[in-house]
Amino acid sequence: MARFNKMRMLPLATGIALALGSTGASALSLQQAYEAALKNDPAYQAAVQVNAAGRENRVLGKSALLPTVSGAFSANKNRTTVERLGKTEPQDYTSRSATVQLRQPLFSLEALAKYKQGVAQSEYAEAVLDSQSQEVIMRVSGAYFEVLLKQYNVALAEIERDTYLEQRNVNDFLYKKGEGTRTDMLETQSRLHAAEAQLLEAKDAQVTAEDALAGIVGGEVGQLDTLRGDFRATSSGLMSFEDWKASALAQNPDVRALEKNVEIARQEINKQRSGHLPRVDFVGTYGQTASETLSLINQDQTIRSIGVQLNVPIFNGGAVSALSRQAVANHEKAKADLQAQKDKVTTELRKNYNQLVSSVSRIEAHEKSVESAKLLITATEQSIKGGVRINLDLLNAKRQLYTAQRDLALARFGYLLANLRLKAAAGVLTAEDVRLTAAYFN
Repeated sequence: MARFNKMRMLPLATGIALALGSTGASALSLQQAYEAALKNDPAYQAAVQVNAAGRENRVLGKSALLPTVSGAFSANKNRTTVERLGKTEPQDYTSRSATVQLRQPLFSLEALAKYKQGVAQSEYAEAVLDSQSQEVIMRVSGAYFEVLLKQYNVALAEIERDTYLEQRNVNDFLYKKGEGTRTDMLETQSRLHAAEAQLLEAKDAQVTAEDALAGIVGGEVGQLDTLRGDFRATSSGLMSFEDWKASALAQNPDVRALEKNVEIARQEINKQRSGHLPRVDFVGTYGQTASETLSLINQDQTIRSIGVQLNVPIFNGGAVSALSRQAVANHEKAKADLQAQKDKVTTELRKNYNQLVSSVSRIEAHEKSVESAKLLITATEQSIKGGVRINLDLLNAKRQLYTAQRDLALARFGYLLANLRLKAAAGVLTAEDVRLTAAYFN
């Protein structure tokens, strides 16, 4: 056994330094990643521009209630002939006309519906932006955690490979001493090849995760902050599920957006039905004409008029009725979409609430597993010095530690994400929550 202890111990996984070690001053923090995403994430920037466009609907809707002023000018060269007493005489002249008209709606249900619809469309755009503001927090946090988790997976895959490399050395030694079999050597070699393939897959997955994060923050991510050693999870002070549900139904931006969509559809019904109703406008006109007709050659006229104009629709080929029925159907669909979204939010809220509560116990269990694995390594190292254990036993113990640390990190990331998702579902996720989450890292 002592001869085994003299065997050269293969290098341990270097990737664990990325997953468990402290980072340098140039490491990208979660807060920095979030701030970069606000500036560079194309999905969020698109939402900002959509909101900017949507805000104009308020102005557009209001314009239907405000007066419109139009102007017109015309100048025509007229070539005419006049017959007098059997003689034809040419009569050429130039006519001019300039008119300014003001029109103010006095009674128009269509204009009122357009105004209310424009307000609802503007508020819909604001709710969508609120949703995207929360979404960018979730995407950058999820991508950030995913990179860190992939680093743990790479480290675990490396120690897995190193374990089988050491196992192969032990098998070769035993075979040469006549204490091992060819079958053991082939079995270990097969597992070593599989471990090498898993290591390559783990590294590829890490690169993919880094590329996903880079696409959100708009640049190379480099090294990231890692979880603090004094990480503590707690569910104390957590509101009841019913309180979270009430907050979600009142403040969830996706629910609010669909509520505005229902209002938009309702006003569309009013707008289309107004096609059956009269419209009353106040009209004021100021105009000047010169040689307007043949009988008014060389005569200038100034016209000033104010009055009320009544427009009464009679028949439009059935279009008004068809558009009204179409609007009613769309309104019913909008209400169904709203209810479906409320059900979805409630389900997601329940899932994340339960996960947040259970994560505390799960994290505590994994922390105990990590401590036990560390004690096993210490005991194995002492056994190696005493000639009872070999380097392969130490590698197996370290593989158990890396597995426990990976599982602990997964539970902690799950806790942080569940907390963020719970607040997002309740519609209360803000940049302050990013700062609080970033405090779990160093």
